[in-house]
Amino acid sequence: MLAIPCCILIGSLTAGIAVNKLVTRRIRTHLSIEEGTWHYVFINALKGVPISLALVVGLYWIVNTIDIPEPLTRLFSYILFTVIILSITRVVSRTINGVVAMHIERSDRPLPKTTLLSTILTVIIYAMGVLVVLQYYGISIAPILTAMGVGGMAVALALQETLANIFSGLHLILSKQLRLGDYIRLSTGEEGRVTDITWRFTTIVPASGSNMVVIPNQKIASSNITNFSMPALDMTISIPVGVAYDSDLDFVEKVTLEVANEVIARVDSEVQQPPLVRFTAFGESSIDFNVILHSSNFDHQFLLKHEFIKALTRRYREEGIDIPYPIRSIQQLPQV
Repeated sequence: MLAIPCCILIGSLTAGIAVNKLVTRRIRTHLSIEEGTWHYVFINALKGVPISLALVVGLYWIVNTIDIPEPLTRLFSYILFTVIILSITRVVSRTINGVVAMHIERSDRPLPKTTLLSTILTVIIYAMGVLVVLQYYGISIAPILTAMGVGGMAVALALQETLANIFSGLHLILSKQLRLGDYIRLSTGEEGRVTDITWRFTTIVPASGSNMVVIPNQKIASSNITNFSMPALDMTISIPVGVAYDSDLDFVEKVTLEVANEVIARVDSEVQQPPLVRFTAFGESSIDFNVILHSSNFDHQFLLKHEFIKALTRRYREEGIDIPYPIRSIQQLPQV
C-alpha cells in the first residue's frame, strides 16, 4: 500500500533535484550576476525551490488522487503543509538576510557583516515558521509562549555569561566601532585583524597570520580598543634617524625624502600623503630627526619600515652620510 506513495515521493524528489541542478547551471552559464545586487539576492533566495515544489506536487498528488487510509492522508497533509511553510520560510530568511547584507554594504557607515547578525535573523524567521506549523497541527502556541517566558528567566540565570557575550556582540555590531577586516589592539594586549563576530566570541588574526585568537565578546566590549582602521585605513609611521654633526642637513633631508618616495612607490603605491622629515633634537652623538611615512594599510607598515631602513642605510653609505655610533668617553681621574 505504501509502495505507490513512496515511488511518487522518490520520483518527485529526483525530478526536483535534476531541475534544480539544471537551473543552477543555466544561471551560472548565461547570467552574469554581481554579488550585492537585487538580482543576486533573488536568485540566491530561490535556490532549492524546485526541489521543494517537486515535493509539494508529489504530496498533493498522493493526497488528492490516490486512495489511501485516512490516517496516512492526514499525515501526508501535515507533511505537505510543513514543506510549504518551511520552503516559504527559507526563501523569506534568505531574502531578508540578503537585503540586510546589501543595505550594510551600501550604507555610508556600514555595519559589520558577521555570522551573529545573520544567525539571529535566521533563528527569528524560522521560529515564526515553526509556530505557524504548530498552530496548523492544532497545538496551541499560547502555553508554549508562556512556558518559554517562564523558562526563559531560569535559562537567563543559568546562561548569564553566554547571554552577556551575545548582547556584547550585538553592541559591537550596532555601535559601528568594530568591523570585519579592522586591525585592533585591546588594552589587555591582544591585537590582530577581526575575521568574525559570532554569538559568543570574536576571532582575530595577528599580523603574523600564524595563529587565530578567540576572545569572548564581553571581554572586548569591556576593554579599551585601539582601531587602526578607523576613521581611515591610512596610518602614520615615524622612524627615528640620527646623522653626524658635520652633515649637511639640507642634503640629508633631500636624500632621505628621495629614498622614502622610492620605497613607498615600490612597496605601497596606494599611499597618497608624501613623506616628511622633521629634525627634533641635538643628541649626544648625532642630530636626531624623524622620518614620517604613511601606509595605506596597517599590514603594510612592517614591510615599508623594513625596506626603508635597508634602502636608507645603503644610500647614506653611497652619499657619505655618517650615522654615528653612540660614543662615551671614560676619563680616569689621577690618584691623589
